[in-house]
Amino acid sequence: MKATRMYRRAAVGALAVVALAGCSTSTTDSSEDTASATTITVEDNFGEQTVTVPPKSVVATDNSTFETLDTWGVKLSAGAVSLMPNTIGFTQDESIVNLGSHREPNLEAIVAVEPDLIINGGRFAQFREDFQRLAPDAAIVEVAPRDDQPFDAELKRGTTVLGEIFGKESEAQALNDAFDASIARVKAAYSPDTKVMGLITSGGEIGYVAPSTGRTIGPMFDIFGLTPALDVPEGTDNHQGDDISVEAIAASNPDLIIVMDRDAGTATGAATEGYRPAANIIETTEALKSVTAVKEGKVVYLPTDTYTNESIQTYTEFFNALADLLEQQKS
Repeated sequence: MKATRMYRRAAVGALAVVALAGCSTSTTDSSEDTASATTITVEDNFGEQTVTVPPKSVVATDNSTFETLDTWGVKLSAGAVSLMPNTIGFTQDESIVNLGSHREPNLEAIVAVEPDLIINGGRFAQFREDFQRLAPDAAIVEVAPRDDQPFDAELKRGTTVLGEIFGKESEAQALNDAFDASIARVKAAYSPDTKVMGLITSGGEIGYVAPSTGRTIGPMFDIFGLTPALDVPEGTDNHQGDDISVEAIAASNPDLIIVMDRDAGTATGAATEGYRPAANIIETTEALKSVTAVKEGKVVYLPTDTYTNESIQTYTEFFNALADLLEQQKS
């Protein structure tokens, strides 16, 4: 559901700034910044939010937004750096205050950066009220995909809202257009008689991804109309997939397997002693060797950083890779 753009720009009057002695230069800069500031109203997961633009101090905690903000050159004053894969440039910027992870957050650190915009959501969604308390003057915008809405539309909605806030409307449209094009390619190349299985590897184990509800891969069944090789009614969105025997997976004999390597997408996973890449696990699991998808090389892997880089760019990249495989089969 694409958010309705609701610009109600209101010029913020130039405010008189009383400078401290010896700070005449900063007085001028501050006055100019204040005079050029305006406000816009955007629609996020919680309704209308009024945001001062351009924002001066930005905080980001939502994994679905990191790559977009990074690509657009947005400067962060603080963020959930511990949740970012090393493919995101923010991880190399030591000036960004690290708010930690959702398991070990350092929320109070946000106070020092005096944010006027917090892009919250995803794993940090539970801390919305804490941020309201710690940064009462900041606009909090959340655009992480909502569970009760079509996933593809949600990714585009979030990109559009970010484009409005940062004056990147054309760039946001380009991202959405590329995403739509990748979806169109897959739909054109996919045949409903191809049975599909989604899997997540973690800690050397293989987890099953339920169509629609399963983590990351699940929504693809709805977006593309994929035919499930196995449909388990009690499937969940567990980040490690659901515990179903590899024998049951093999018995369903999928024609195509889509795999996410969870460990590869975490800061410590791939560095853990004994780590095995997803391809190694799938290819060496005895019970899967006779499966059509494995025998015919029709196993496709999401980008290695997917688990913590849930951006529209990540999905576009993967959808194009999936389309490449399906188109090769048709040729």
